Amino acid sequence: MVQNEIKMRKPKSRELIHALVQDWRLYVLLLPVVLWFALWAYKPMGGLLIAFKRYDSSLGIWMSEFKGIDNFVNLVAGVNKEQFWQAFRNTFVINAYSLVFGFPVPIILAVLFSEIGNGFVRKATQTATYLPHFLSEVTITGITIMLVYSGVHSTGVLAALFQNMGWLEEGVSMLSKANYFRPLYIAVGIWKESGYSSIVYFAAIKVDGANKLQELRYVTFPGMAPTLIIMIIMRIGNMLSIGYERVLLMYNSNVYVTADVLSTFEQRIGILSANYGMGASVSLFNSLIAFALVIGANSISRNISDTSLW
Repeated sequence: MVQNEIKMRKPKSRELIHALVQDWRLYVLLLPVVLWFALWAYKPMGGLLIAFKRYDSSLGIWMSEFKGIDNFVNLVAGVNKEQFWQAFRNTFVINAYSLVFGFPVPIILAVLFSEIGNGFVRKATQTATYLPHFLSEVTITGITIMLVYSGVHSTGVLAALFQNMGWLEEGVSMLSKANYFRPLYIAVGIWKESGYSSIVYFAAIKVDGANKLQELRYVTFPGMAPTLIIMIIMRIGNMLSIGYERVLLMYNSNVYVTADVLSTFEQRIGILSANYGMGASVSLFNSLIAFALVIGANSISRNISDTSLW
């Protein structure tokens, strides 16, 4: 019986070698991606040991004192617990609002683009909506600040509009009001990324003979469904991930209550306060929650539909 198993394994191994040799060009093209993930995604995971140690830069990671889960206990129930849970809540709320209000916008744009009959007009419109994606966060935030700035010598267009509508007091900056930060942050994100994100959905649209409502109901949205499910699963996995660049450029101490997120809290306590173990524990905590969210969302999708990541 053992001999039979060996005989059965040999053809499989030969088939694998044959496939590798036959398609070696594809694997060579894949090699840079594998190296990138190995160097920038997996190799840095060794630094997560800092989360379990009282890190001392003079001793290094391995020689620093081991603290077990003390950093995590201090994080969720210690001196910094109020700041941590505030940042946790803000991160989740901002991402939830971004999912509710921002996720449909690229889909709507893709449908609108598919309805533009003139090829030149469609390409020009798409290019205009793609452009903000290629601008840096500094540029986007600088434009936003100019639009919402309200001061003695000048007032931004949006600030002036809100003042005329009675939504904003004259001379008061929107960036100094905590209740304005989340809507402003989400609106900027939609403006910056919705056009570029519509590419995925535009590619999934299938055109067939029917009136517009029938086409949307029976052709367009069913054809986009697998893509929608995959993108939702990926967005759910990022529910606790917000890039700190735009937040750092937009927020100040007046709006911490609604603006401070996990990434800025991690930067402030881990780097500025030199508490590297606590900062690493925030990162690891965030990653574990994100991993659990992806597993849960993928399991639900696999049980209720035929589409899942794995």
